[in-house]
Order: sequence, then C-alpha cells, then structure tokens
Amino acid sequence: MDVVELLPRLHLLRFPVGQAYLWHDPDTGASTLIDAGPLGSGRPIAAALTALGRSPSAVRRIVLTHFHEDHVGGAAEFAALSGAEVLAHRLEAPVIRGERPGPPPVFEEWERPIHAEVAKQLPVGDPVPPDEITEVRDGDVLDFGDGARVIHVPGHTDGSIALHLPSHSVLFTGDAVAAAPVTGSAMLGVFNLDRARAVASFRRLAALETQVACFGHGDPVTANASHVLGKSADTYKPPR
Repeated sequence: MDVVELLPRLHLLRFPVGQAYLWHDPDTGASTLIDAGPLGSGRPIAAALTALGRSPSAVRRIVLTHFHEDHVGGAAEFAALSGAEVLAHRLEAPVIRGERPGPPPVFEEWERPIHAEVAKQLPVGDPVPPDEITEVRDGDVLDFGDGARVIHVPGHTDGSIALHLPSHSVLFTGDAVAAAPVTGSAMLGVFNLDRARAVASFRRLAALETQVACFGHGDPVTANASHVLGKSADTYKPPR
C-alpha cells in the first residue's frame, strides 16, 4: 500500500485495487477514513497511521461510499483495531452487513475484460461484516472537515454516496467518478448498476464548487476540480 500526501490534512492510501483516503482534523486530533480497501487492508492502514505519527484510535469513523469489496473489505478489521464507527448509506448497509447480496453491475461490453482483470487482483475471500453500521442519508452532515455533507449518488450502486467538505473545497466521489487511465481526466466510474442514474450523479457532483476531487480509482484532481469534472460531465461520452 502506498501513502501519498495530497494536503497537510489529507492522505491517499493506494491499494493494488482501489484506494481510500485519510482526513485529519488538527483542531480535534481526530481522523476519518473514507473507504477501507479490500480484504486484509485493516492492519496496513493501521501501520500507515503509525508511520504518520498517529494512533489508529485517532480514527473516529470509517465512511464507506458503497458496498463493493475493494471499498469495504478492510472496514471490519480496521474498526476492530481502532474502535472507529462505521457509516454507510441506508441502502448499502444491509449488503455490507451480509443480510442480502448486492446486485451485480450491468456491464458495457468493453467493461467485461477490465472487470475480469480487476477480479484477479483482489484477495480471495469474503469481507467480514463490521459489528455495527450507522446508516446515513442524503443531506446528512458528518462531524469532520468542518461539516462533511453526504451526497447520495446512485447509479454505480443504489446507495453510493459522495462526501463534500465545502469549507475545504474537497470532494470524495467514491466510484461515481474516476480518473481516466491515460489522460487523467475525469470520467464516469465503471461497472455501474444503472448507467443513466450514474451519469446524473456525475453531473450533480460536477456542479459542486470544489478544488480537490478524490476518486475511488485513479489520481485525484488537486486543483480546479469543479472545472475538470464539469468539462467532462458536459460532454460525457463513455470510452470505447
């Protein structure tokens, strides 16, 4: 796992598949983890915190953007190590708890070989559900980043969420948006359940005023993010 400082209070945690983000509030000494990587990521995340000079117990909450295994796999392990609260949208929580299966993506033909390659890189095994999940909804404001607003962005999954920190002009998109592999420009996330809703969610996020956009896959945009997302959303055509 690679750890990359994006801002003095924001680090990217990059896994072989996908990535998570660590936000720190220096006034309270508390940190927030956005997504938790694939199965087995809990201890590497704890080690990364220690290397940054912070205790894993400083992480007060883990916010999961959606139920896919490369985002929730490490949540239960890290929650047990840190005592952090786990949060997810009310539509995702039953899937993450293991109460029902998550619906599979509706693949575009060009996505199938990509998905097959990604699946080979994921650890074998089923994620262990967290002991408890606090359910959130669109418009909820979480107690970090001077007010982190939950934005429901369905399409990738039914209960996908993004997090917007208006006071810091930072946006965490989950897999609603991604960085294009070659150009680095913003693009619609892949492997969606409902493409039309996903495009609408992409455009909703692009309308926000943000400087920094942190994606579930690909390099973040660290300057003028609303322009980058808006330009892509206005002319969006899926790659072929």
